[in-house]
Amino acid sequence: MLPGAMNALDKPPTDEVLVRQSGGLGRLTLNRPAVLNALTPSMVARMVEAITGWEADDTISAILIDGAGDRGFCAGGDVRFLHASGRRRDGLAQRFWHDEYVLNALIARCAHPVIGIMSGIVIGAGLGLTGHARHRIATENLRLSMPEVGIGLIPDVGATWLLSHAPGEIGTYIGLTGASVGVEDAIALGLADRFIPAKHLPLLVGRLSDLGTSGRADHVEAALETLAERPGRAPLWERRAVIDRCFRFDTLEEIAAALAAEPGDWAGGALQLLRTRSPTSLKISLAALRAARDLESLEDCLRLEFRLVCRILDGHDFYEGVRSAVIDKDRAPRWRPTLIEDVTDETVCAYLDPQHSPEVLFAPRTREPRAG
Repeated sequence: MLPGAMNALDKPPTDEVLVRQSGGLGRLTLNRPAVLNALTPSMVARMVEAITGWEADDTISAILIDGAGDRGFCAGGDVRFLHASGRRRDGLAQRFWHDEYVLNALIARCAHPVIGIMSGIVIGAGLGLTGHARHRIATENLRLSMPEVGIGLIPDVGATWLLSHAPGEIGTYIGLTGASVGVEDAIALGLADRFIPAKHLPLLVGRLSDLGTSGRADHVEAALETLAERPGRAPLWERRAVIDRCFRFDTLEEIAAALAAEPGDWAGGALQLLRTRSPTSLKISLAALRAARDLESLEDCLRLEFRLVCRILDGHDFYEGVRSAVIDKDRAPRWRPTLIEDVTDETVCAYLDPQHSPEVLFAPRTREPRAG
């Protein structure tokens, strides 16, 4: 067991997450808009506490998760905290990831319908809070991405589950390049369910609140559907043929060669993007995405991801990636090694090796989900 895991609930609640009930609707609002609602340990603890309590509360019909501010829902985890903790080797980074992944699974299997509002910037941890909800609402200003390979990490928070089950190889492309997508592609890829314009969100909250304490799951569905609109064309989806052709391989060397051989500027741009990412993270991420296709559940993918991120803390590239992107902001990371060809199969296998792996302790389900 990870030392101190799940003890984050002993921290006092803070206003970093606003927790309230409106009629039969439980509401969680990330409330750090100055830093795009970047996720902290106390925020994770507060949400676990709230959702766990609401699951046992028959006055709650649904739970809605959104973010304060008009720029974005969540810009990911607090990487400065993770960087500092990893350098100190105090175990707090591992504890944060553990409890965050428990929260991701709790959202996915919650007995009450969970509605995640994906608006503005949704990066990393933001997808973990919304992408596993029963109802995933995207607005017209959504910019969704998993850019972890750019700071020496992997697509986590259950992203290996979501991206590996996206149609074709677009999930592989997003996970390896960190490219962002809008509402149209998010829906086409199965990362979101409905498009509801941002101007209608207050009306949506009102209708969900009006369902009362006896609102059924089909009533929640109806409230969402009445405000949903048809999304426009999905630009990335329209490139699916070339993406599938180039990203269908199981090695980075083959993917890079396919992109280099592909005519047109788009493939060249994708290859250039790959060359800016951590070679070690690229190879580990590809291996994790391929492994996720054969795993049976979100929880299995979260266990794999936890094993990988804990081992990444013992390496070099995460600290260099955060230094370059967040601390010094020189955008010139010095990866070790610098070439994908120099990351050996033995290195990747060592990261994936399940022996002596830290464990994620998922809480047992107390209630079965409501139908609908």
